[in-house]
Amino acid sequence: MKSTADTEVNEVVSVVDGFDYSTQNDTYNKGFKSWRSNKNNPYGFRFKKNSKETVFIDGRGFVDNSIAEAEQERISRIFYVIGIAALIWVVVEDVAGKLIISALGTLGVNVNTDFFSSVIYGGGTEIVTALLVITLLKILLPAYYVHRKMALPRRVEIMSRMNDPAELVGAIGLALLVCTAVSLPEAYSSETREIYSYFSSLYADVSVWGQTEFVIYTFFDVVIVSIITEAFFRGAMFAAMRQFGDHFALVMTSLTAALLAQDVREIPAVLLISLVAGFGMLRSGSLFTAAAVQVIYKMYLLALAILEVDPSDKMLLVRNSFMLAAGAVGSVALLCVYLSKKRRGRSKLAVYRSEQKESERIMGAFKTFPYSVVMGLCLLYSVVRAVI
Repeated sequence: MKSTADTEVNEVVSVVDGFDYSTQNDTYNKGFKSWRSNKNNPYGFRFKKNSKETVFIDGRGFVDNSIAEAEQERISRIFYVIGIAALIWVVVEDVAGKLIISALGTLGVNVNTDFFSSVIYGGGTEIVTALLVITLLKILLPAYYVHRKMALPRRVEIMSRMNDPAELVGAIGLALLVCTAVSLPEAYSSETREIYSYFSSLYADVSVWGQTEFVIYTFFDVVIVSIITEAFFRGAMFAAMRQFGDHFALVMTSLTAALLAQDVREIPAVLLISLVAGFGMLRSGSLFTAAAVQVIYKMYLLALAILEVDPSDKMLLVRNSFMLAAGAVGSVALLCVYLSKKRRGRSKLAVYRSEQKESERIMGAFKTFPYSVVMGLCLLYSVVRAVI
């Protein structure tokens, strides 16, 4: 027979204690739980109530203390911060970056741009330098803002412990399959295609790998950008969203990344790759997996861009053979991971269940100002760019 004390304990609902912490390691779980439980933390979802208690509110009478209301209040706070971060990203990329380039052009530096296009004109060194500076600013500034506002413990903000290396292999395999599925001529960004085409035409008689600017840009775009981009989307932003379940965090971080691409042709590919990156990070336990997925994606697009510069009749055959080989490697990697998981058991994602449906939670996030406005502008700009 249960005692009265046991009955009262069982009637208390705590979202912090009820979260499934089994998917990560003890160090991560301890830090995450402590961050959520901190009463001075305005972004931690820590609702607790006795299911038999009601609260008196003027004008409404005695009402249940709703988990859904508390949940939406925290989601609104979190997405307000993310909205500001997204606004910083857009302003740097679409306004401040172009103003900087225009100012440099006015001062005599061989670089210029058009406010209604992503194309940068000028010399190779000047173009690469401008791209490096603008890209770093547009990612690091909003990432720092989210980091400062959320104030997550380092080991929670950045998942750093590889719990399951097999999931890294699986994520790379899945990334290769996604790359193959979306690798149409428009699959890679106009900016990437233009910069590689620029170097090819400028040094037609020299191998692109011998061009200093090309090598610098390639390393920066493939490695550095992949790491800092994942640290932004799958760092503090992802951890704060994870309080409402891994599926919610996966969907919202991926949609945010896709819309911030501001290119209709890129949105499907960025969305799918972001889902794979986040999923792989959760299953493996390390941000390294997410960064590896982005590196694979960028290397795949780089290979396609270089192959399609070849004007010979063999280009289509070589490109299609490359795509087929990438798809085959991805399939084999996934099969190996599947067979190993069949013997050892599968890892899982943390699920959060509340009075709200997942779709209601997502709609609540999208309605938060200024997140809704910034994402709407990104989508509108993407459509305008596609039409013009």
